[in-house]
Amino acid sequence: MSKKRKYQDWVLKKPYSYKNFAAIFAILIVLTISSRDVQIPKMVSDIAEYCGEVVGINEDSQIGDGLSSLTSKLFPIVIEERSSIDRIENFDRDNLPLFSSLEVEKKVVEEFSSETFQLEVTLEENEVLVKPVGYLVHVLKKMYQSLEIALWGTIISIFISIPLAYCSAANYTPHRGLYHLARLIVSFLRAIPELVSALFLVLAFGFGPVAGILALSLHCAGFLGKFYAEDIENAEKAPQDVLLSVNAGKLKTLVFAVLPQVFPQYVAYMLYILDRNVRMSIVVGIVGAGGIGMELKGRFDMFDYGHVATILLVLFVTVFLLDQISAKIRTSLIQESDS
Repeated sequence: MSKKRKYQDWVLKKPYSYKNFAAIFAILIVLTISSRDVQIPKMVSDIAEYCGEVVGINEDSQIGDGLSSLTSKLFPIVIEERSSIDRIENFDRDNLPLFSSLEVEKKVVEEFSSETFQLEVTLEENEVLVKPVGYLVHVLKKMYQSLEIALWGTIISIFISIPLAYCSAANYTPHRGLYHLARLIVSFLRAIPELVSALFLVLAFGFGPVAGILALSLHCAGFLGKFYAEDIENAEKAPQDVLLSVNAGKLKTLVFAVLPQVFPQYVAYMLYILDRNVRMSIVVGIVGAGGIGMELKGRFDMFDYGHVATILLVLFVTVFLLDQISAKIRTSLIQESDS
């Protein structure tokens, strides 16, 4: 009877109220004003114009012209490397690299004549060394360095984040003051983007992978420290209470009662950070922090879009393969934890 009355007293609350509608209306007003500042109407207009071009309503559009111009420059991709033999030190014509060959390039050169005061057209011939997949090999080496930067950035960030997570977990921190200090450090590391810290680290350490590794590790240490601490605080209490009741101590309780619970999630965080660092290593490389980002920036500045296409293709394949490997590792961890 009491259960019946209990169910009769239960009332489904209305999902919406006047306050909800007022809040939604206020948000819409703010978004409408903000959309003008960031040119949202122009974006919508350009996209609609491009869609009209695709279906045949419009003859052309700004987006369509830009994409067609870029596509024509990106293809065909460049995988070979061509070097003038005049620029190769100690060049041995009889001992060429494997699969390489010599070709003669003809180039039309226009020069101003001081005698006739007119432009004179001449044909120059230049002998070059052609490596069929030389540039692709060069890009793969740079990509390998970016992977190394991402890997070491992830490893260092893990070592930095472990003590930060321990101190910033409210239920395990040794001291309340240390808790607030650790939280402050974690927030500070997360607040500075990798690109900004890479700019300063390049000034301190010079161009190269060291600046990239430190930029990635410091920023990711802030994220991992926060995630690790939250998982420690949200771990199931029952195993911890059992160990604490037999005077196991906080450190042993953390190792034997908390770590087994959070370890699969920790591995997932590490894999995500590694995947993220692979992509961010390209970004920090643009400012001189090593890896394939420096090659991408240099080729883009020289308008070598065929080389840029090769770099983008290698990036896509690398990120895709890493995503597949990470998915398999996460799946195996989930299956082990369920069993």
